[in-house]
Amino acid sequence: MPQPPSPPGQLQRQPADAGQPARLAILGDWTLAHYTALKREVERAAPLDGEQAIDLDGLGELDTAGAGLLVELLGVRRVMQLGSGRLPSERLALLQLVAAALDGPPTPTEPKTSGLADVLADIGRTLVNLWNQQKTLLGFIGLTLQTLFVTLWRPRRWRLTSLTAHIERTGLDAVPIVALLTFLVGAVVAFLGATVLADFGASIYTVNLVAFAFLREFGVLLAAILLAGRTASAFAAQIGAMKANEEIDAIRALGLNPVELLVLPRVLAMLITLPVLTFVGMLCGIVGGLVVCALALDISPAMFFTILQRDISLNHFLVGLGKAPLFAFLIAVIGCLEGFKASGSAQSVGEHTTSSVVQSIFVVILLDAIAALFFMEMGW
Repeated sequence: MPQPPSPPGQLQRQPADAGQPARLAILGDWTLAHYTALKREVERAAPLDGEQAIDLDGLGELDTAGAGLLVELLGVRRVMQLGSGRLPSERLALLQLVAAALDGPPTPTEPKTSGLADVLADIGRTLVNLWNQQKTLLGFIGLTLQTLFVTLWRPRRWRLTSLTAHIERTGLDAVPIVALLTFLVGAVVAFLGATVLADFGASIYTVNLVAFAFLREFGVLLAAILLAGRTASAFAAQIGAMKANEEIDAIRALGLNPVELLVLPRVLAMLITLPVLTFVGMLCGIVGGLVVCALALDISPAMFFTILQRDISLNHFLVGLGKAPLFAFLIAVIGCLEGFKASGSAQSVGEHTTSSVVQSIFVVILLDAIAALFFMEMGW
């Protein structure tokens, strides 16, 4: 036959008599089902007199919810002092386990700060991270240059197959998109320049505008930004995936240098391909301006090239082309560094791939602005 349910828990006070102290009898089931009523009983009975005797003989079922209330009623110290004869061993162990858990140190709470302090703290953390990032980048640039100078005099260690493959991926495969983009931008620049200059009767100077802009700035800048988004991200993703698969650790275990094996071919490929793509961008941008001048301004190609040869000196071409190797080196180094910084998770690889694109574009635009101001002051 099933056992009848035990009565819900309750507290029963027994007055002192015949020299015996007052007692508090704990009766019934102290379980989650009776938690609300038991909570009210505990609140009415607390606090207990430290000398008051406790009678646990009538205690029925017990779970963690009831044990927590009993610890709150009796106190952690008294529960820990209960002898093994007062309760069955399993109930005594449960009571003392809950008491030990409740006796732990309180969870520290973060001090409340104002919104301004949080903003300043975020700015400070961002600046510290930026400073550490730049130090890491400078160190990696030094390591790359050191490996390059050591390897340059040892033709046996040149990775010509890898270099050729990366030249094809970063250079030849990028020619169509660079040519198309610069052609369209050249057409847009010529159209906007002609629209503004027409008000002054100086539409003929659209030729000078297009040639000057693409030879000095747009040719190298557009090619570098495209490679920053297309190639730096590829470098970071490739090396990050290799690190996640522990392939870089395997390279080190074989006694090979990951910088020599993975970074140098990519850096050298970029140093070769970006000047070529810059030259392609310059030509296509000027051709785009030529098309607009021929169709909208009645400037024939012969006149276009005559003005180009007469008014645009060679130093503009050299200034634009001279910035390409510096941009190429920084884009390749940043992409490779972000790949090495990735951890073993796919999320980390994605984050560092995005970071490589953002950093590369930012560095390219920043250096281009500094170079433009420098060359302008130098009169070049």
